[in-house]
Amino acid sequence: MEERRKTNTSKFLSLILRHQPAEYGLVLEANGWAPVADVLNACTKHGHAVTWNELEDIVETNEKKRFSFDESGDRIRANQG
Repeated sequence: MEERRKTNTSKFLSLILRHQPAEYGLVLEANGWAPVADVLNACTKHGHAVTWNELEDIVETNEKKRFSFDESGDRIRANQG
């Protein structure tokens, strides 16, 4: 994934997972978890289509560890905020 796209996608993920989840149709579970499928759908619906592989790349390579998957890989959350 190109670095600029990765940065823009990471910022969008922060927006929908930390700052304005309801604005993007997400309902966060306890401790800020959201189903990965819902996050991917919200991204696509709002013009920021992301594949599961791209999402995984962002989670694994973000230097500040802003996001994490649960043990099953079915849910994601923002680690900060």
